[in-house]
Amino acid sequence: MTDTIIKKRANFTAYESGALKEWPEHTVDIPGLGEIPGKRFLKDAIEFTGCEISLNSMTPGAGMPIYHQHQQNEEVYIFIQGRGQIQIDGEAIDVQEGTIVRISPKGKRTSRNNSNGPLLYIIIQARENSLTQYGLGDAIVAENKVNWSNKL
Repeated sequence: MTDTIIKKRANFTAYESGALKEWPEHTVDIPGLGEIPGKRFLKDAIEFTGCEISLNSMTPGAGMPIYHQHQQNEEVYIFIQGRGQIQIDGEAIDVQEGTIVRISPKGKRTSRNNSNGPLLYIIIQARENSLTQYGLGDAIVAENKVNWSNKL
């Protein structure tokens, strides 16, 4: 499985998570829950300073064994493969490839894969109400001309 820093410089870190089919091989150890299969936190791996992102793969029939909520951070779940459900404050929402769900910190959440295939998704965690500039409103257009050294 590929899961490494491929290039790091002063202003960027490039990370290779491996092919989607390799995501189930990721694991994390969470105090009180033990080893969780199919999850990889990226904050430390690529040195995020304003958010946390996790890569997630849930096998058929699997589910998060607890409800949880956050103290400061909202979460955005981006479903990229498969089908399942996410439950927020007791309300179940069917999810599939292309579904995006934002949850405020106080929303009590859990999720499950109630399908026959893997459920792959990305979770982005960021402090609620901290975004003051975004998109091109936060951009400064550089005077450099775009020049790709390797032509297609």
